[in-house]
Formats: sequence, C-alpha cells, structure tokens
Amino acid sequence: MESEILLKRDVNAIQIPSGDTVTLEEGAAVFITQSLGGTYTVATQSGLARISSQDIDALGIEKDEKKQEEEDRLKDAPLEDQIWAQMKKVYDPEIPVDIVNLGLVYDMTYTGEAGDIEVEVKMTLTAPGCGMGPTIAADAQSKIMTIEGIKNAKVELVWEPAWNQDMISEEGKMQLGMI
Repeated sequence: MESEILLKRDVNAIQIPSGDTVTLEEGAAVFITQSLGGTYTVATQSGLARISSQDIDALGIEKDEKKQEEEDRLKDAPLEDQIWAQMKKVYDPEIPVDIVNLGLVYDMTYTGEAGDIEVEVKMTLTAPGCGMGPTIAADAQSKIMTIEGIKNAKVELVWEPAWNQDMISEEGKMQLGMI
C-alpha cells in the first residue's frame, strides 16, 4: 500500500461495495489501493471508496497531460463514441479489463436533445453473486454523467443472457493473456 494521503478538499466518492455516494472530508487520511481507468480506490477509516478522475486533485494528483488531450479530442466525437469511451474507463476491481472489453455491457441507448439527453445502459456482471455490482454500475453512471449535455444516466444490471468468457473482446482476451 502507498503512504497515507490527507485529502486536500471535500470530495464525493462511491462507497464500495454498496455503490452509495459518500462525502470524504478535507483532511481525512486515505491510502490509494488501486488506480484503473483514471478512478482511484482508496482505503478510509470507513472502508473502501472510489474517487473519480475529475476529483483526483483532492488526492493531490495532477491530471496526466496525455489523458487530458484524449479527453479534449473526445469532446468533438459523436455522442455515442463519447459514452462508449467513458464506459471503457470502468473496471471490475478484480479484473484488469474494462467492462466494455469484458463484454459486460449488453446495450446502450440515448434519447433527447443536447442538454437534455437521457442514457440507458444494460450491463451484467461476470457472476450474479458479485457484490461489486452496485459499485460498478454507479461508476459507469458517474463517468457517463461527465459528458456535456447528459441530463441523466441509468445503468441497469441484467442477468439475461448469462455472461460467459466468449463475450470478452479480442482486446480484452489479449489483456488477460487468453490469446
């Protein structure tokens, strides 16, 4: 584990595994336990929580210039591409592959006009009993909501069809050493 970090400001985080939003207060001591997709998992006195990439300044971390350039480039991309790109920043904490390449996202639709867009996502988990479901869904929702013009995002966990390893993309299989 890394050394203790004192939060530089109040920050909203997603509690693990419940997926509830909590406020971590300025000056609270945290330890970074994981960083995937720009999201930081921190250990607090109250358990684990995830801090989004938008709020890494609360940890005293500066945004990577290369990642910022990619985010700026995506702002001009079609909305569908922006939504999929945000979901590719969401990880099952036990598997170092994003939820899109794991084949967990079954459907994504959006409706509405600019500034009033509603996004609906249907996704599953690698196992129905996975306790991280609410956290992963909340993380996906949070990342989608960072896109300009999105009014609401709903991420629903579904169980049909049942997920299996054949749903992992070629890129995901390469990351896992399966091919």
